Amino acid sequence: MRRQEAKYISLVNWIKEKINQKELRAGDKLYSENELSRMFGLSRQTVRHALGVLEAEGLLERVRGSGTYVGSRKGSIRKRLMNIAVISTYVDGYIFPPTLQGIVQTLSGSGYTTQIAFTNNRVDNERKILEGILEKDNVDGVIVEATKSALPNPNLEYYQELKRRQIALLFFNCGYPELDAPVVALDDVHVAEEAVNYLLSQGHRKIAGIFKADDGQGKLRYTGYVNALLRAGLNVDDKSILWIDTMDQKSLRMIKDSVLRRLIGCTAVLCYNDEVAFGLIELLHKEGFRVPGQLSVASIDASELSMLAEPHITSVPYPMEELGCKAAKNMLTLIEEPDFDGEYLFRPKILVRDSVKKIEGF
Repeated sequence: MRRQEAKYISLVNWIKEKINQKELRAGDKLYSENELSRMFGLSRQTVRHALGVLEAEGLLERVRGSGTYVGSRKGSIRKRLMNIAVISTYVDGYIFPPTLQGIVQTLSGSGYTTQIAFTNNRVDNERKILEGILEKDNVDGVIVEATKSALPNPNLEYYQELKRRQIALLFFNCGYPELDAPVVALDDVHVAEEAVNYLLSQGHRKIAGIFKADDGQGKLRYTGYVNALLRAGLNVDDKSILWIDTMDQKSLRMIKDSVLRRLIGCTAVLCYNDEVAFGLIELLHKEGFRVPGQLSVASIDASELSMLAEPHITSVPYPMEELGCKAAKNMLTLIEEPDFDGEYLFRPKILVRDSVKKIEGF
C-alpha cells in the first residue's frame, strides 16, 4: 500500500514538474491512463486517482470522449462561448459573399454567433486580426481563408497558439502546409485536370496556362494542368505558362505584353479563375483576337461573371454556398470532437459553354 502511495505521489509530482518546466503547456494532451499505467507500473485506478487530484487543483482538465489535457491553472474548464471567428481574404467578388453566407447561416442555425474580419490578402492584416482574437479569447473556433498561402507566412505562431488553447481551427479554400489543420476546399488538382481534359477532348494540344503564384490554389491547379498534359503524352512548355499575382489578376491589361507572349502558338488556355478568364477575353477582343475562333478559353469557378463574358465561359463550378455550409458543419463537429478529421474536397464536373472551339478533323 505504501509503495502504491509513493508511486501515486511520484506520478503527481512528475506531471507537476513537466508543467513547471513548460514541457507540458496549457492545452497539451496528456498520456492516456493506459500509457501512464505502463510507464509508472500503476493500476489504472491509482492513475485515475492521481489525475483526479491534479484535476481538483486545476492543473488538468478531462474532456469526455477526447482525453485529459493540461489546464490553465485557473481551475476552470474552457466554457462554450457559442462564438466563431471567420477570417476571409476579401468581402467582395463573386466567391466570398455566397461562401460567407453559407458559413454564417449554418453556424447561426446551431445557435452560434460569428465575428467576421477581412485581410485583403495581406499578412500584416491577418496578424492584427489574429492578435485581436487571442487577446479577447472569446471564440470556440476560427474558420480561415489563408492569406497568400503559397508564400512563407510570418503568422504561424498565432495559429499554433490557437491550437494550444484548444480553439478549433479550420481553413477554407486553402490552408498553410506547415499547419496540421483541416481544409474544406475545391479539389484544385482535380478541377484543373477536368478542365484540361475537356480541352484535350476537343482536339487542343497546345494549351497555355495562367496561374496565380501567391496562393496555394494556383500551385495546385498548375499541378492538375501538368498532370493532364503528361497523361496525354504532351510536353509542358514553360513558354506557354504565365504566373501572376493578386495585383496582376485585377488588371491583365497592365501586363498585356507578357500575356500575349505566353499565348503565341496556342489554340487554348486554362485560366486560374473566371476573373482572369473574363479579363483575358476583354483583352483579346481589344487586341483583335476572336474567342473561341482563334483561342479557346476554359476556367474555374463557373460564376455569374463567366456568364457575363461574351462568349460565355466554359468553367468548372465552385460550390460557393455549399462549401461555406460544409466548412461550418465541420467546424461544429470539430468543437464537439477535437480529433475529427474535418478535411473535405469538392470535385465538380465542368460546365460546357461557348468559349471552347472543337478543332476540325479531330
